[in-house]
Amino acid sequence: MKLFFSGSFRPFTVGHADLVERALALGADVVIGVGVNVRKAEEVGEADGRCKKIALLYANCPRVGVITYTGLTAVAAREAGCDAILRGVRSVKDFEYEREMADINRSINGMDTVTLFADPKLACISSSMVRELEAFGFDVSQYLPDPQKTAQS
Repeated sequence: MKLFFSGSFRPFTVGHADLVERALALGADVVIGVGVNVRKAEEVGEADGRCKKIALLYANCPRVGVITYTGLTAVAAREAGCDAILRGVRSVKDFEYEREMADINRSINGMDTVTLFADPKLACISSSMVRELEAFGFDVSQYLPDPQKTAQS
């Protein structure tokens, strides 16, 4: 099975890496789709930069690919040759949002969603929280994946 894990990944956190590792442990290959969110008025170059950083984390793991995309996730997932979408849930709030997105993606092109619940130790970590801490000068390295500990197979 090949799963499409999408997000803006601003930044890619240890929580994101944990979901990728767990999907790999379940036997899936993973395509990480770095989305360009038109509502956030970001440059394509910013997404390309995040894509390159994430690709470096998984450079020694042939079961993980990293791409940038624009448009609908379900369409990008299908174009990437994926069987389903991978999503993580940290809370009830996330669950409702992800369920609605799963329903829409299924209605668009029959793409199912595989949902993994966050490791409780990581559930408080979000990209927005990391960005805010960093903006206030805090060392956020504990919230970012260590390239030495990322998937190698």
